[in-house]
Amino acid sequence: MALQLTRTTRYVRSWLTGHADVVEEETTLDRDGTRVPATVLRPAVVDSPLPGWVVLHGITRTGRAHPQLVRFTRTVAATGMVVIMPEVPEWRELSLEPQLALPTVQCSITALKDDPGVQDRPYGLMGFSFSAPHALAVAAAAEVRADIAGVVGFGGYYDLERTIAFMLTGRHEYAGKAYQLIPDPYGRWIVAANYLNNIPGHEEATDVTQGLRRLAALAGDIGRPAQDPYYDPAKAEERAKIDPDRQILFDFFAPLSGLQPSLAHAEEFGHKLAKAAIRMEPKIQPFKALEEIQCPVHVLHGRNDNLIPFTEGLRMKDALPAQSHSYATITRLFGHSTQNRFPSPFHAVQELIVFLRALERILGLV
Repeated sequence: MALQLTRTTRYVRSWLTGHADVVEEETTLDRDGTRVPATVLRPAVVDSPLPGWVVLHGITRTGRAHPQLVRFTRTVAATGMVVIMPEVPEWRELSLEPQLALPTVQCSITALKDDPGVQDRPYGLMGFSFSAPHALAVAAAAEVRADIAGVVGFGGYYDLERTIAFMLTGRHEYAGKAYQLIPDPYGRWIVAANYLNNIPGHEEATDVTQGLRRLAALAGDIGRPAQDPYYDPAKAEERAKIDPDRQILFDFFAPLSGLQPSLAHAEEFGHKLAKAAIRMEPKIQPFKALEEIQCPVHVLHGRNDNLIPFTEGLRMKDALPAQSHSYATITRLFGHSTQNRFPSPFHAVQELIVFLRALERILGLV
């Protein structure tokens, strides 16, 4: 308990000050014959071997160099941990390939085992956004189950069809209560870029998928929110490259700023996209794997997340077996796009206390 409190205090101090007294090392890993880069972070001053963490980035152009992820991993390392952050090049190219999570974690664990500065005992595993449910699925895999002490998922999805429907409509629900947000279009651009031309009747829509992929890549490279009017000229440029008969399809996924897709077809399209995705890559739907998790699980999600709704975090927690000793924390402290405003200073304090308790449990996993 005292160790967990010490780690939490170090985390808060490092995060608030922006200073982490850590060293970073670049290395390469062998992922089933493919060489992939990785970053290893550890405290600058080390007296003995430390616990280890594997951290997976999401579907983002910056990959493991995402500014918030870099700050987070440095802060975790500053608490007295060794953190390895492998690159998944395919995810940087915005390809939704969940099957890469397991070999990526396997080669990362091998690197931790070979590191004399890391304790010889099970490691922690974290996944962010797209990688969150697949980090949880990996924790249940027979190949690495014995090497995982606990797993943490930040901002992940559980039900692909519900998630895609939210990306198109902004609607989501949980336990009979309905919610509505303006969704971040980045999510639907990526999903459609990967699976639209696998929907019967849209096999020829490669020009649309390529345009949406370029648009999502631009948003990732620039770093501005995808709903920003800044991208309207790029949308017009991409639209001009598309067959006139399919421009309306492009407009559905990438309307000009301030406009939203027609709700009349959104839910139907969401169903079709999810069906195409699961047909192409069954592992993208994590239902079965999550039922087999045995280690502790912590799910964290931003309350007003407009890319993947917080109700997906709650569903993920509900799906976990009792033996996983799982927790779910919904907070306004973070989200995919921006931190949410607090209704009052009292609520801010409440949120901070809840988050610190979750953080204390997470840092105590290893």
